[in-house]
Amino acid sequence: METIKISDLNTEELSIFGETSEIQLYRYYEPEPGIFIAESPNVVMRAIEAGHVPFRMLVEDKLYDKEIPPIVSELDRLHGPESTAGLTVYVGDHETLKDLTGYALVKGLWCAFRRSPVMGLREFCEGKRRLAVLFDVVNPTNVGAIVRSAAAMGVDGVVLTHGSVNPLYRRASRVSMGTVFQIPWTMATKDESEGVNLIGLLHEFGFETAAMALTDKSVGINDTRVKNAEKLAIVLGTEGDGLPTEVIEACTHTIKIPMYHGVDSLNVAAASAVAFWELV
Repeated sequence: METIKISDLNTEELSIFGETSEIQLYRYYEPEPGIFIAESPNVVMRAIEAGHVPFRMLVEDKLYDKEIPPIVSELDRLHGPESTAGLTVYVGDHETLKDLTGYALVKGLWCAFRRSPVMGLREFCEGKRRLAVLFDVVNPTNVGAIVRSAAAMGVDGVVLTHGSVNPLYRRASRVSMGTVFQIPWTMATKDESEGVNLIGLLHEFGFETAAMALTDKSVGINDTRVKNAEKLAIVLGTEGDGLPTEVIEACTHTIKIPMYHGVDSLNVAAASAVAFWELV
């Protein structure tokens, strides 16, 4: 492991922590899987425990002695001493890291990891009974919160459409508190995500589908026909627009959460937690 004190913010190796966008990180080694950045000690440790090995780290100088030794120890334990052989740790003070990353409140620790290929949809769905399906959910905060709720409530896996935010985007993984590394998830391909293709594939794989939407045909999330489904995929849409009409109509069920005091809906992340609690 090599430790380098930052002397030049324009060092090419540091660009992935600051000016490089999430899309650029995702495509970094295209056509091979790219890079993701994990922020904060908790998220970094969850990534390592899930089998990911960092190749570059950025840490605030005053946190080095607290945060780096446990990470190195865990890497050695899980992946052997060779896992840190090519690791480079860049160290800087608070102001330097703030200038580099653009965050006024820096988290003190960033790690860069190579992405792994995602599992194909058919293989991913095998052996699972309860799925969360995120249909074009584009807010990383919502994706992270939904994944965290899915993990906590015992959902077997999360499927995201091609148009959804990737769970390994740094804000999504941070909001999830690292649970993106604790629950299985996959991204449907562009073709699989087109129109109602994904719903059709889930039906083909033996799942009933439940669209969370407010329509005249919606039933409560405690409806026994939904709760008793042997295999169920709970389909959630993006904040504001919700699910496309064609997707709602293609689903086996349309479900809603009973509301009071004139409230007609919840944030999609909050609604997901309620639905998972009731239906898993």
